[in-house]
Amino acid sequence: MNPATPNPPSSPGDAHGVALTERAIASVAADPHRPILDYGPWAGPWLTGEPEPLAAGPLAGAVFPSGRPLPPSLRRWLAFDAGLLRRFGWLDGDGRFTPRSLGELARDEFGDLWGSCFDTVSDRFDECFLLPGGSDSRRVLATGVGDEHGEYPVFALDTDDIPCVELMYPGLDVYLADTSGVITVELDGYSCLARDPAYARRMLTHAGHVFGGGFAEECLPDL
Repeated sequence: MNPATPNPPSSPGDAHGVALTERAIASVAADPHRPILDYGPWAGPWLTGEPEPLAAGPLAGAVFPSGRPLPPSLRRWLAFDAGLLRRFGWLDGDGRFTPRSLGELARDEFGDLWGSCFDTVSDRFDECFLLPGGSDSRRVLATGVGDEHGEYPVFALDTDDIPCVELMYPGLDVYLADTSGVITVELDGYSCLARDPAYARRMLTHAGHVFGGGFAEECLPDL
């Protein structure tokens, strides 16, 4: 069985980018107040009321504070709703992006002891955003070099045994599709989508950009 079992797309292109994001939006819109996930702090609803789209004018010219472009999936999601990501600290009250370095985000989530381990890789993960997911671990989108669809990778941060950062999704599009139930990932390790025919190429692209071809890196504090 492939790691990702989709509700069949109408064409191969529907498995990526804006088309896949549209499918995730349709899934959420069908039951917008259902829990994002069924555990921990992520058990809140996708939408707390009506969708809160980002205004078309500001969205049209939006870039990240680094100047990096928004991935197509994020641009499409924000046209549907900005409320979810605002709740998880992506945006301030004026709709401006509020990224953190990986070290800053990890300290906020894990505390100084474990969070400081991720300071050593913060120079490569300087613009990060928290996503729902994980019990003791966390899900983080990090901007950088986009893949063939213009998407940035989503990583798992784990502090079990040796803290590490591991590639988990090739983009927000695939994260949203999995979390909303459009695809089902048969997890066998965080980076299992590297073995999926639909997503292996994109996973390998990000692995090359970030880890020199691997899928994870241990994060040990400077001594």
